[in-house]
Amino acid sequence: MSGSVSPKRECVKMEDRIIKTEYSEVMQKSYIDYAMSVIIARALPDARDGLKPVQRRTLYDMHELGIRYDRPYRKSARIVGDTMGKYHPHGDSSIYEALVVMSQDFKKGLPLIDGHGNFGNIEGDGAAAMRYTEARLEQITQEAFLADLDKDVVDFIPNFDETEKEPGVLPVKIPNLLINGSEGIAVGMATSIPPHNLAEVIDAVKAYMLDENITTRELMRYVKGPDFPTGGIVINQDDLLEIYETGAGKIKLRGKVEVEKAKGGKTNLVITEIPYTMIGANIGKFLMDVAALAETKKTQDIVDITNQSSKEGIRIVIELRKDADVENFKNMLYKKTRLEDTFGVNMLAISDGRPETMGLKQIIRESVNFQYEVAGRKYRNLLEKELERKEIQEGLIKACNVIDLIIEILRGSKDRAMAKSCLVEGKTDGIKFKSKESKVMASQLMFTEKQANAILEMRLYKLIGLEIEALISEHEDTMANIYRYEDILARKDSMAQVIINELDEIKEKYKRERRTQITNAEEAVYVEKKVEEMDIVFLMDRFGYAKTIDTATYERNKEAADAENRYAFVCRNTGKVCLFTNTGQLHTVKAMDLPFGKFRDKGVPIDNVSNFDSAKESIVYAASQSDLNLYRVIFATKQAMLKVVDGGEFDVAKRTVAATKLAEGDEVVSVTAFKEQRNMILQSRAGYFLRFPVEEIPEKKKGAIGVRGMKLTAKDEIEAVYYSQNAVEQTIEYGDKTLELNKIKLGHRDSKGVKIRT
Repeated sequence: MSGSVSPKRECVKMEDRIIKTEYSEVMQKSYIDYAMSVIIARALPDARDGLKPVQRRTLYDMHELGIRYDRPYRKSARIVGDTMGKYHPHGDSSIYEALVVMSQDFKKGLPLIDGHGNFGNIEGDGAAAMRYTEARLEQITQEAFLADLDKDVVDFIPNFDETEKEPGVLPVKIPNLLINGSEGIAVGMATSIPPHNLAEVIDAVKAYMLDENITTRELMRYVKGPDFPTGGIVINQDDLLEIYETGAGKIKLRGKVEVEKAKGGKTNLVITEIPYTMIGANIGKFLMDVAALAETKKTQDIVDITNQSSKEGIRIVIELRKDADVENFKNMLYKKTRLEDTFGVNMLAISDGRPETMGLKQIIRESVNFQYEVAGRKYRNLLEKELERKEIQEGLIKACNVIDLIIEILRGSKDRAMAKSCLVEGKTDGIKFKSKESKVMASQLMFTEKQANAILEMRLYKLIGLEIEALISEHEDTMANIYRYEDILARKDSMAQVIINELDEIKEKYKRERRTQITNAEEAVYVEKKVEEMDIVFLMDRFGYAKTIDTATYERNKEAADAENRYAFVCRNTGKVCLFTNTGQLHTVKAMDLPFGKFRDKGVPIDNVSNFDSAKESIVYAASQSDLNLYRVIFATKQAMLKVVDGGEFDVAKRTVAATKLAEGDEVVSVTAFKEQRNMILQSRAGYFLRFPVEEIPEKKKGAIGVRGMKLTAKDEIEAVYYSQNAVEQTIEYGDKTLELNKIKLGHRDSKGVKIRT
């Protein structure tokens, strides 16, 4: 365009916008920021109130919604949605899970939420969906966790989008970190704090407040040890002192077992309490483990096992035989199942904004210091309110004494401002008085701003004699409160006594008997009954069902056993059976793991008692491990790779090992114990046969591939392997003819062989 001027554009170099830095430094900083966020703001509890952020936010939200213990339940979905929208934007599942756990009396020694509906059970069944369940605060939560939030006792911080305020910590009056414990996994660290008895912890707190130099050993006169809601028995009492001093260690737990006499002279073992670590799915696993002891012949004492647990408590009944050694069987349960378990203690919590592992005394000290801080802020706030009330009360009392003058001022003033100016500053200009004396007296009035406002807002009924007396009485109470609050704030002993009195009230109202027994128990000694060693016969049919029978039964049914089963051989009942597969794997099975019984018993799938997977592999050879130790083993593969391996290499402890190394695409065709064989005959899919002396196969280690046994044409592979002895006639059916193996021309390993036409 003629005469037009293009706007001047400022050129900014791209280099000025790019920040050059090491990628590793960015990753390191980002990961550290993420880790600290998880540690501080999600996974670990605060040492002061013993709550994780999600728990604290859920309780505070319920408090804000007015869902108190003495009000109707509200839908859990309402609580979760409100908490997520206002305070915790990390998904509804984490909030609801926290809400559920805080309501479960088998997980928390002191439930904080009163759940209504299906909130799960001790056997691991989950809670119903949040749209079905309802909840409200427990009374102790309202009284000991949230009671003083309106008294400016804790700092409030902005929420995630700075539209709301939330408490950075709740003003909890008890060491909740000890009483309810905590579990959480952060980045690079985890916390695991067992629950304790409320009354014992409060007694320990009082002892610490009376003597801050008290030792951990002395504190343990009050806190005997953990008190799990599931009961049980702690059996390593002597280790607890070190655990409580260091904040880390292992607590050994046992379930409580009672012996009951049953009908017919039998004995029942009844488990009435379980280790805390067993709650959930581990109860079902315990039942399966006990059943497995019977199935695998570890014990023959079990007649039946039933889970009779209900809302009233745990009751697992194990019915034993008449002649059972009850004590030995009980010890076997401790050794072989989770009836005895370990609870790993790591008392890690956030202290002064950083994670710290704390002992018993340190946790109590954190709680007590927090109580002093909360009490100080509470009584300073109360004192300010009482001083303000005192000021107003004194103004009203003074006004009652000169009420006629004040009425005269009010009637003679043109507006409120003029009357207030007279009451506060003694200004009488513009006010009509009945006499000069009244004007002089009015000029001497010196009320404060608050007193003047109270006088101006005072109603006439306050001038009644009884109301004036009530005002004077109220003023006396206010003065008493001021004196009391000032004493509490001035003297640490007075404040300590106030805290102790509150603790005593909580203890008296919510204490309960200890559930977990603390003792030193001897290690469970289980004497396994020695099995009489003998020969048995292993049988496995073509469908993979395996069993063992005694040798006499086999001899009586030898013809049928050999005809009906793919494998039938003698082994020791204390030994193992080796299964070689086409994939080159060796699976071992303990003979004791196989059912021992009658000849016509079906047996069990070999997959169920070994690592063998019938969907991915097939068995090419089976033998007893003791037999293999006496011989060498010959391997042959599809690609005609051969080797001989010492059978002793397969005497292994693992259930599965590699029996041979295979080239890509290759698989094992034949595995045979080298006994009296003289010649090996390889048959290829293309119809080539090669017979050569077995001595030509070199001995290798099981990790070797081996040597080539036959030259194969393209796409040809070994289809079958046969063995023969010199001067012993052996025939096979090949196509439509009978082939005598010993008449095949004798050649050498690694040759092509001869073509046999059908």
